[in-house]
Amino acid sequence: MSIRYELIIYWSEEDGTFVVEVPELPGCMADGETYEQAASNAQIVIEEWLQTARELGRPIPEPKGRLMYA
Repeated sequence: MSIRYELIIYWSEEDGTFVVEVPELPGCMADGETYEQAASNAQIVIEEWLQTARELGRPIPEPKGRLMYA
């Protein structure tokens, strides 16, 4: 699967890891010791999020690409 959802990746000093948020998928987050590991973990979590949504019959948002914030 290729990631088509926007990822927000940042360093968390408090946790000592890179954190990834997927704004289009509520509650979908991952982390990792390196930037690359965090992005890789995000792909796994996205796949799990989508699978769970399918199993529960919940709607799956279409990836919108880059989100704009005010």
